[in-house]
Amino acid sequence: MRLLLTASALALLAAPALAQSSGSSGGDKAKSLDALHSEALIDAAKSGYADAPVEERTVQTQHSAAVGGRTLPYTATAGTLTIRDTAGKPKASIFYTAFTVNGAASDERPVMFFYNGGPGSASLWLRMGSFAPMRIQTGNPETIRPAPFNFGPNPDTLLGSTDMVFIDAPGTGYSRPLGDAKGSDFYGVDQDADAFSRAIIRYVTKFNRWGSPKFLFGESYGTTRSGALAYQLQDRGLALNGVVLLSSIMNYARRAPGLDRDYINYLPSYAATAWYHHKMANPPATVEQAAAQARAFAQGPYASALEKGQTISPQERDAVAQQMSALTGLSPDFIERANLRVDLSRFRKELLRNERETLGRYDSRYTGIDADAAGEGPDYDASDTAISGAFIGTLNTYLARDLNYQTNMSYRGSASEEEGFKWDWTHKAPGARQPLQQPNTALDLAAAMRQNPYLKVLSLNGWYDMATPFFGTEYDLNHMMLEPAQQRNLEFRYYPSGHMVYLNPDALHSMRLDVERFVYDSVGEARYATPPAAARRRR
Repeated sequence: MRLLLTASALALLAAPALAQSSGSSGGDKAKSLDALHSEALIDAAKSGYADAPVEERTVQTQHSAAVGGRTLPYTATAGTLTIRDTAGKPKASIFYTAFTVNGAASDERPVMFFYNGGPGSASLWLRMGSFAPMRIQTGNPETIRPAPFNFGPNPDTLLGSTDMVFIDAPGTGYSRPLGDAKGSDFYGVDQDADAFSRAIIRYVTKFNRWGSPKFLFGESYGTTRSGALAYQLQDRGLALNGVVLLSSIMNYARRAPGLDRDYINYLPSYAATAWYHHKMANPPATVEQAAAQARAFAQGPYASALEKGQTISPQERDAVAQQMSALTGLSPDFIERANLRVDLSRFRKELLRNERETLGRYDSRYTGIDADAAGEGPDYDASDTAISGAFIGTLNTYLARDLNYQTNMSYRGSASEEEGFKWDWTHKAPGARQPLQQPNTALDLAAAMRQNPYLKVLSLNGWYDMATPFFGTEYDLNHMMLEPAQQRNLEFRYYPSGHMVYLNPDALHSMRLDVERFVYDSVGEARYATPPAAARRRR
């Protein structure tokens, strides 16, 4: 700064001489003192920009974790990966944190890549709350208190089974476009999948992990990404062992106005929520039983009634409203006035209206309080506000203090903080003649599973997730039209939690055991088994 100010002062002193010189040489106007001062200030401001590095950063620290009665020494790496276009031009700096066990043979040790969704969300939620060696301790369900936060060793880390790499999408975290690249170059279904594909291939190359069993773990829109990404990686020569989908949304087209599929998808989640809050007329003993009853009704009488539209008879409408009321806790009159189609916002406001409480969207176990109880929908999402401050505060301390990653950049929780953020939803699915206007990346995942008979998919779901209802996930994945041999590579698991299953400590423990078994089985089959043969037709 001192050098800049000195240069500015010299420029100002030279201004009269410059004016005389320009006046004698043909009439070019000399720069005014104000203009010179302005330029000096601009130069000084530019020198203070917080830019992402083109040259890759790698900051490593040493730690240990207690896993299954063993002490595992591990390396934590916080750094950046520079992704380039096909000509080698730098396009973006991608921030990541990796946790790798020391001394393990890279060809034997699995590696799993994690990311959140949004679209446009940083991966701080998975990084700080799920399977890393350290996590913020959460209750079930409760608002996390302000600082000081309860942050410490994670008894349910996956470090005993796999190395982990958490990646922030371009425009989020410390990930930024480079050079003349813009955020809009990455803000789209296919653009985003391409960036992640390049980042993962760069990591695998940089750290010599081509021989390692490889897995993807995406949450929310991260599952949409995983479908496209699995196919792109495979198309570029990187074969995966498995894909883990947490709280999935694969097909956005089913949300189009005029379609009834989403009402059907949500009904079992409404029933699970009514069961939890003691609003079912005749509640069964378990949430699993409540969900099973609602599934049967949703894909039977309810789907049939919605299919009839305005031609449904008054008698059938009344009967369906009564059945729906018994399952969801809403009054038959409210259901009929909504034409049997209760959208999520109305349900979250209506179920506990008499208690003057609202339901969370990410997790319907959480409740909030609005300014009044007469509105159409909730004022906010109680399951979001309950945790955000603790996760963001803990992350910033952890990166700087524990992982020693020093930067003058600010950590972006979401790319939507950028002015003009807009997502391109079009998607070119495998085999499609024209781009889809709304993505369905279950098509991509299905193509990858057909081409790779060893590719396993594990779907993880929360009963109380109202952002990506489990019945919708079942519908999307069960419509990949897989042959029986590939169908055996797809499995589902369910937990008494919401969108972020790991907020429930008991659910996190169960989920960790399920993922560990999934990794073990997937690697074992790839190493020793032959792929299941498809049934051959007889002539």
